[in-house]
Amino acid sequence: MKNPIRQALTKTIRATHKRKQIEVKVAPSERLLYAVYFSLGMVACLTVLEAVHLIVLGKWNQEIFSVISGLIGTVTGIFLTQKA
Repeated sequence: MKNPIRQALTKTIRATHKRKQIEVKVAPSERLLYAVYFSLGMVACLTVLEAVHLIVLGKWNQEIFSVISGLIGTVTGIFLTQKA
């Protein structure tokens, strides 16, 4: 796998069958991958928007930062729960 996000979300299940270890890799769904791509893209866009807001207006925008924090929490939650 060359895609690091797909690789990070791939679940590995280990089982024993007739005294032999079996390892099965379960790939994430395409919907989940697209949701993660979209969320990471939005974090990047909102970070640029916050930087432009700081440069142009010279003030911190709390609303944009709240959305960035929420998206980061969502992506982190996806990564943590997908591996469980």
